[in-house]
Amino acid sequence: MNLESPKVTVNKDANYIFEALADVKNFEKLMPENIAKFEVLGEDIFNFGLKGMPEIKLKMKEKVPFSKVILAAASDKLPFLLIANIESLDANSCAIKLDFEGEFNAMMAMMIKGPIQKFLESLASNMHKL
Repeated sequence: MNLESPKVTVNKDANYIFEALADVKNFEKLMPENIAKFEVLGEDIFNFGLKGMPEIKLKMKEKVPFSKVILAAASDKLPFLLIANIESLDANSCAIKLDFEGEFNAMMAMMIKGPIQKFLESLASNMHKL
């Protein structure tokens, strides 16, 4: 299952956004309003929970300087990637698009598609808070 957020433009350069997303602590600023829990567990791993949803642990998987940050689910039960693609527009702005890639059975995909899409859109719309 592949989902993507709308592309958002922020008035920060790509280097700034990359460095902000490379620090897992900053993901708390991007979380939707219905966040029930956010906890940094280490330098490259955090745990979060949204009201009515199970907690999810994400760990930093890969960083491609100034263009991409990839987070992976820390659990093998629901394997997925959250990819932030950063595109420099000019010296003072960049565009960000979030991609979600996961392997789920049809029933699970049907259940989580809506909430995950809303979550991606919320993360993207909060990028200006970084």
